Amino acid sequence: MLFKRSLRLDASRRSAFLFGPRMTGKTFLLKELPSDLFVDLLDPELELRLKTSPRLFWEQVSALRNRALIVVDEVQRAPALLDYVQKGIEEKHLSFILSGSSARKLKRGGANLLGGRARDLKLHPLTLMELGSHFDIQKACWFGTLPGVAQYLAQGDEKEARSLLRSYATTYVKEEIQAEALTRNVGAFQRFLQVAVQGNAQIVEFANISRECSVPSSTVKEYYSILEDTLMGDFLWPWNASERKKARPKFYFFDCGVVRAVQNRLGDPPTPAEMGFLFETWLVREIRRLRDYGDKEHRFSFWRQGAHEIDLLVEGGRGPLLAIECKTGSGGISPGTVAAFRAHFPRVPLVVASLLDETPRRLESGVEVLPFAEVLERYQALG
Repeated sequence: MLFKRSLRLDASRRSAFLFGPRMTGKTFLLKELPSDLFVDLLDPELELRLKTSPRLFWEQVSALRNRALIVVDEVQRAPALLDYVQKGIEEKHLSFILSGSSARKLKRGGANLLGGRARDLKLHPLTLMELGSHFDIQKACWFGTLPGVAQYLAQGDEKEARSLLRSYATTYVKEEIQAEALTRNVGAFQRFLQVAVQGNAQIVEFANISRECSVPSSTVKEYYSILEDTLMGDFLWPWNASERKKARPKFYFFDCGVVRAVQNRLGDPPTPAEMGFLFETWLVREIRRLRDYGDKEHRFSFWRQGAHEIDLLVEGGRGPLLAIECKTGSGGISPGTVAAFRAHFPRVPLVVASLLDETPRRLESGVEVLPFAEVLERYQALG
C-alpha cells in the first residue's frame, strides 16, 4: 500500500533542495522521478569516490543532454558536489533534485547553497489528507505518522510499527550524530535527547536541562540546534519578542511516535496529561506541514501573558490571522484567558481545536469549539 504524497517534485523543472527527517519517504519519492542520473550517496563506495574526486560527478553530468534531470540523494555527505550543480544549472540548464536529512553540514560548512537557483522543499510525516481513510487521531498521537509506521498500522501490525519506531532513535544517533561528527560527546547528547523528549511541547528551561544532563547551558542550546538542523523538531517562540520572554520557547519534535519511542512509552497508552501534549504536538506539526505544502508564508508563535496562554498564533504579513487552543477534554478556554487575549487581539479569530467534539459549538465567551479537522480546514482557507 502506498500513500499519495501532497508534495509533487515533478510539478516544476526548477532545481530544488528536498530536506526532511529520516524515514519520511524522500528516497521513495526521488526514485519515482524520471531522472537521467541518480546519485545515491548512501552507497559508501560511491560516497567515498565522489568525496575523493568530486570532478567525477561533473564528468558524469557533462555527458548528459541539456535540460536533463539529476537526483542526488543525501547531498550533505558530499557538499563539494554543489559547485558542479551550480555549474550544471548555469551552463547546461540542467535540473537537480538534492535531498538530505540534515542541512547542518551544508549551512555550517560553507557549502554552496546555489544562491536562490533552487527551491527549498520540505517533506514531513504523512498528513491527515495523505493518510485518508487510514487516518486515526489516536494512532497518530500514539504512533506518529511516518510512512513505514503508517503502513504497518494499516495492515494491523502494531508490533512491527513499534519495532520500527524503537530503532529510530538508535539509527538517528548512530547515522546523524555519530557518523556526521555533530558532537564529540555522543553519550551526553543521548542523555540530553532523553530529557528533551520529556519536555516536548512544553516551555524549555535550559538551566534545568543543563543540570539534568550535567552539561553547560551553552551545550544544551547547541544540542537543540542540532535537533533543529537535523529536522528532529522546531522551536515555537512567544509572540511577545522581548528578550526576557524570548529566552523561553517551546520545542516540538517532528513526530509523536518518535517522541514516545525515545521515551520508551510505546507499550503503554498515554496518560491524559501525555495525550494533551501529544495532540498539541500533532496539531502544531500538521499545520506546519500544511503551510509548507501549501507554500504559505505564515509565521507561528504562542501567546502567553502571566497564567494565560494560547497554544498557537498564526501570523501573516499584516499580523495575526488565527489563534488556536488545543483541547483533549470537554472544557474550553477560561473566560479570563479569553478576556486577556481579546484585550490584545480584538479582531483575531480564536478557536478551540477539540479532540473529542464531532460537531462545532460556541461558548458563552464567543469562542468556537471545533473538531480538529475543521480547524485544519479553517487554517487552509487563510490567505
